[in-house]
Order: sequence, then C-alpha cells, then structure tokens
Amino acid sequence: MKNFSTGAACSLLARSAAATALAAALSTALALATAVPAQAAATCSFRPNAPDQHLVVKGDTLWDISGVFLQHPWCWPQVWGMNRDEIRNPHWIYPGQIIYFDRVRGRLSLQKPAQRDPNAGPPPLVRLSPQLRTQDTGAGGAIPAIPSGMIEPYLTQSLVVEANQLEATPRIAAALEERTYLSEGDRVYVRGELQGGAGFQVFRPGKELRDPDNGKLVAYEATYVGAVRLVAEARPGVDVHTMVVTRSVQEMRIGDRLLPLPPTPVTNYMPHAPAAPVTARVMSVPDDVRSATQSQVVTVNRGALDGLDVGSVLQLYHLGQTVADPGKKGFLGFGHATMRLPDEQYGELFIFRVFGRVSYGLIMQVTGPVQVGDVAKSPE
Repeated sequence: MKNFSTGAACSLLARSAAATALAAALSTALALATAVPAQAAATCSFRPNAPDQHLVVKGDTLWDISGVFLQHPWCWPQVWGMNRDEIRNPHWIYPGQIIYFDRVRGRLSLQKPAQRDPNAGPPPLVRLSPQLRTQDTGAGGAIPAIPSGMIEPYLTQSLVVEANQLEATPRIAAALEERTYLSEGDRVYVRGELQGGAGFQVFRPGKELRDPDNGKLVAYEATYVGAVRLVAEARPGVDVHTMVVTRSVQEMRIGDRLLPLPPTPVTNYMPHAPAAPVTARVMSVPDDVRSATQSQVVTVNRGALDGLDVGSVLQLYHLGQTVADPGKKGFLGFGHATMRLPDEQYGELFIFRVFGRVSYGLIMQVTGPVQVGDVAKSPE
C-alpha cells in the first residue's frame, strides 16, 4: 500500500452548516447524509500537486487512489458524491480505467471533464452517481476500498470475547470414548444455553485485553480452534447437547468454549467519522511485539456501545509525554517543575470490525510505530 500525507482528517459533511462555503470545492459532497461539525469539512481538500488523472492498476484500493488526489484519503466518499445510507457497494472502479480530477467542479470522475470557457462562470452543481458494473473487465475485478488481505481472518473468526460474555458461553463438557483431543467428525457434548443457534465457532480464551485508562479487564483475545454443528439438543433429563466437529484448525479439547457463527461480514466499506466524538486507546498489537505498523491490525478499547461502527476512521496520536521544564524550579526550589507535551497525530486507523466495548482497526497511513496506549480519536 502507498503512503500518503496525513493530518487532521475530515468528517462527513453536515446537511446544512458550511454547505455554502464548500460548494465550489466539493459540490458532490452536498448529498452526504451524516451530519458532522462544520469546521471539519474545510479539511477535506485536494492535494496542491494532485494530478489531472490516474490510471487504475491491479492492487490499487479506493483509499490509495484517493490519496493521490486528496489531502486525507478517507474523504473519498465526499468527492464521489456517495451517501453511505444509499450506496451499499462502492466498488465500481476496475483496473484499466482512468480517474479524472475535475478541477472546476472539485470532484473525481470516470469521465474526462469537458473544457469550459473560463469566463462562463461556475458550472451547475451536479451530484455524481457512479454506475456499478456487474461484469468483470478481465483485469482482475473491481478494486476494494481498503487492503483486504490483512483483515480477512478477523472477519470470519470471533477473535475477541468480552469479559462479561465469557462465562455465559457454552463449553465442550465431554466427548465419546473420553477422548482428550478432538478432530473433524468426532461427536462432542456441549453444556450451556445455545440461544437457538445450530452452528458454532470453538475458541480458547487467550491473552487478556486490559483498558489502558484504568487497567480493567475488557476482553480476551480468543484462539480460534474450529467449528461444531448441532446434532441434537438436550432432551429432558439430559444435561448436554450433542454436536459434531465440522472443522479443526488446532487440537480441540474438553473445556473449549463456543460462540455462534458470525454473520456474513461487511466487505464494502464507506469511511466516515464517528457520529459522536470518540476517544479510544490502543489495547493490543499483533503477536505481542512492541509496536505495529501500516497495514497491521490493532484493538482499541471502544466499540459499538461507545459510538463506533464499521467504517469509522480515527486519528492516531502518540500520548503527550510529561517532561521537566528547564525554565521553572520545582517544589521548594528543588529540581525542575514538569510540563506535559501535546499528543502528536501521526496516522489514521480504519475500524472494520466492532464488538460491544472493543474494536479491530486497520492501520492506514502512519509516520511512526503504533504502540499500546496510543490515543485513537475522532478526526478534528
């Protein structure tokens, strides 16, 4: 993935406030439905050195292409005139097509802008309505919104189990012939409430995720070990349900727990600012390393109950340090007083899967390493 400049990212445009001031630059953005603070709209601007056009190649993403033209790549729904409540599938761009920068209207287009008389005045405001293709062009299919390879396992496997949810999950209580380790085709006996489910993921609680703000246990990073399917529910006088192992990626064993199979994941993303201000902290980085970098996945300590949803964009900040003030003496004249430095914004985080109090985010453009404890908050 390409690196592009970062800074204060913009939010979705308000229906009314600031629409007049922005009309000449982003005419198509007037159609956006999600209201945000007016001051954020001014930051959704084109790069001073934006080219007149860009040839789409295999491996491009909508985020990449937007970074060629825009100061803040996640603003691309605005300059395409896309309303995330109306357009469910933005993947209409294919390799081999050319993206044009219509400088007069301040928008991106798949059609070459017509030359206009500079004395004719501004063109009428026209909302762009991209047409979705149903056939492949032979060049590899439509390009995705974001790089998808890193996040696929996080979409199909429930890798986060919140602390208050763990004890309520059903568990494998026994197996035929008292087997210690289970594999595909084996029958198992499960104890607990199934809540009407018939297919389940099997997991093992792993690393604790603790809130950097207060140290409280928020969730567990679960180890996915396979899947089971219901054969027969517990009858009166029987304490367990009968199931069969349908998939095994690790050795399944007694005591492993179950979660319902997740719904079909959302894969067509519309980036936007959270509907209300959100301030989160990074809770974990991959594989217990000290830091993460671009295109890796991290967890944050905010989720659906805090106002995040799929497609939310947060800005990443290194937490401001407290350092000695060399110009001011400390208590009773000894040493130096301290001063706190500001949080430094260094990248963007794209939220692609959301739980109650936890979310997964894909690291987009960054200029430094992402560490546990870093701040992730709504664009300003």
